Amino acid sequence: MSRIRSTWEHLAATQRRALILYLTIGFPERESALELVPRLIAAGADMVELGVPFSDPLADGPSVQRATERALKNGVNVRYCLETVRQLRAREVNAPLMFMGYLNPMLQYGLERFCADAQAAGLDGLIVPDLPPEESGELYAACQAHDIDLIQLLAPTSTKERIGHVIEQASGFIYCVALTGVTGARSELRTDLPAFLSRVRSQTETPLALGFGISQPEHARQVAQIADGVVVGSALLNVVEQGQDLEAYVRSLREAIDQGVPLTAA
Repeated sequence: MSRIRSTWEHLAATQRRALILYLTIGFPERESALELVPRLIAAGADMVELGVPFSDPLADGPSVQRATERALKNGVNVRYCLETVRQLRAREVNAPLMFMGYLNPMLQYGLERFCADAQAAGLDGLIVPDLPPEESGELYAACQAHDIDLIQLLAPTSTKERIGHVIEQASGFIYCVALTGVTGARSELRTDLPAFLSRVRSQTETPLALGFGISQPEHARQVAQIADGVVVGSALLNVVEQGQDLEAYVRSLREAIDQGVPLTAA
């Protein structure tokens, strides 16, 4: 059983929601992830998305763009990202690790070779924001061949047909985007998120994680009432960039999520 699936099953058995955190590899320093990822997990993260830096992002807001620019200046490339995963596994990091990155670097590396090397390094999943599900067949096949979950995204504007298409390829979990636009901390969440999650939930039992724009513990508490997982990225990068108390911030999210889970949680 994959680490991602076993984590979801453990969370369901203990009536908890997942806290999924995003960190750009190579930010703020080249080797920072080796120190920061274990700290995130110790403070309460269940899974970690590792951002693969790319020079031409489509979905990244200002915080992720700044982190990516710093990582590229630090000489981070796909090969180094794979080595980071390998080193984290060697340091006994057992939580699910996923890459969130764009298709072009993977194509340049070679999709089959990339997935084989990712499996060997200990990667569990891929999130590729610029890959439409209709065009994901080649990468999906390579991921399946190497036991890697290809995690698809859905937006509030997704049609019933698009939702159905994504569900057919759903693996690990479905990443539900909380807004239409790029990543970045927001002061308020959309009011139509419960209806959006309900539309997706009515068609699948695959876990649903909600991300983009979630920055405050209160956001996390609200999301925990409607989704199986809460994804926080830009706000976490801001905490790292500003030298704030990382563990205190993650614990505040964890506590808010645990408070927000209904008593009837399955």
